[in-house]
Amino acid sequence: MGTDLEAIALAARQALAYVAGADERAVAPSPEAVAGLGRLGGPLPDGPRPASETIELLAEVGGRATVASTGPRYFGFVTGATHPAALGAAFLSSAWDQNAALPVMSPVAAALHEVTRRWLADILGLGPGTEVAYVTGATMANAACVAAARDALLAARGWDVQRDGLFGAPPVQVVIGDAAHVTLRKSLGLVGLGRERVVVVPADDQGRLRPDALPDLDPADGPVLCCAQAGEVNTGAFDPFGPIHRWVSDRGGWLHVDGAFGLWALADPARRHLVAGLEHADSLATDAHKWLNVTYDCGIALLQRPGALSDTFSARAGYLPPAGAFEAMHHTPQSSQRARQIEVWAVLRTLGRSGVADLVRNACECAILIAARLRTGGLEVLNDVELNQVLVRHGDGPRTERLIAAVQRDGRIWCGPTLWRGETAMRISVSSWKTMPADAEHAADVILACAAAQDRPRGGG
Repeated sequence: MGTDLEAIALAARQALAYVAGADERAVAPSPEAVAGLGRLGGPLPDGPRPASETIELLAEVGGRATVASTGPRYFGFVTGATHPAALGAAFLSSAWDQNAALPVMSPVAAALHEVTRRWLADILGLGPGTEVAYVTGATMANAACVAAARDALLAARGWDVQRDGLFGAPPVQVVIGDAAHVTLRKSLGLVGLGRERVVVVPADDQGRLRPDALPDLDPADGPVLCCAQAGEVNTGAFDPFGPIHRWVSDRGGWLHVDGAFGLWALADPARRHLVAGLEHADSLATDAHKWLNVTYDCGIALLQRPGALSDTFSARAGYLPPAGAFEAMHHTPQSSQRARQIEVWAVLRTLGRSGVADLVRNACECAILIAARLRTGGLEVLNDVELNQVLVRHGDGPRTERLIAAVQRDGRIWCGPTLWRGETAMRISVSSWKTMPADAEHAADVILACAAAQDRPRGGG
């Protein structure tokens, strides 16, 4: 046991050293560090090796080849950092090694599930009876929600999907916006509704679904599932939930909202006007590993139709004792599952209501600052910066591609490309709890300096 504890203590020291230096390191690893990952390969050892030796090698070689997304200057992929409370809770929960599937398997996970369920419904302004299920990310949260919607809508037509499958079932009419995220389509495919067997509604210049273009669907032709979006992945824009909800209600349908990061705007009173009507959604999906800044692999499905999740995911067996309390494995696609709610509880308890609002507000204000600086510096900002997304173009697509490559080579910050209206644009996402106005100023300085160097005439020889 002493040797085991030495390896664990070594890992803890290495982890603390990494966290201590993360803010000062280059955001992207060097080519040499990436090439060095070959040291982790080779033939499988013939016999046991000391655990401390393995940890030392992993920390030395692997740590150098990480992307410093835990720092204040990573602006890619709407990626949050890790709040200290979340990281500390992750250390503990990994040591505890809890399976959150059933209360009997982890009383602490069961207790914190109920606490976080109430806290999330409260901070997001949803109904007190809202059900919460923790999954791997927004993709699976979307899949869980649309599976529950599919089953509930077809059950109302007398069809039991879990018993009889979808062969011969009444068709579900699925409506999505033209700017719906690709993972929503992936989720629809996963649950058998089809990625392309959808009615696509045109979007406006910010990617918002246009309610005036919603189709005149007849519920007699099949139940209606409408999937709206909170936070378009490029612009951060919100679909107009009020008109969409009225359209869905008129057809007795189900409204689902993909809110991977935008759902957290509900936590900021200054931005609640952006999400007016969202509280009427039947189901919502989000990521805690984005704006709430817990570690990765933490999606949340929220259902305002109690019982719908268990109708779809319940898996009873003789060896599984009924608990009389919430049983996670009967409300999610997975059975065994890590206790994601521990980190969510730790961050919510640490920040409180005003702290979460401040986290969202600060990120949005930093995005607005970056956009203003880039616009003044001659770059074109393509979106209305209302949230944490800045969409930028430097002249045309090819020039923008070269600018993005220059910024990534520079290494002081990191942001990536996207395709917007058929041409490359730079996407800047402010999601880290560490990003402050000084970091936003620094990011703008780096981007403008790279743009200026790109435009500077090259001297002849």
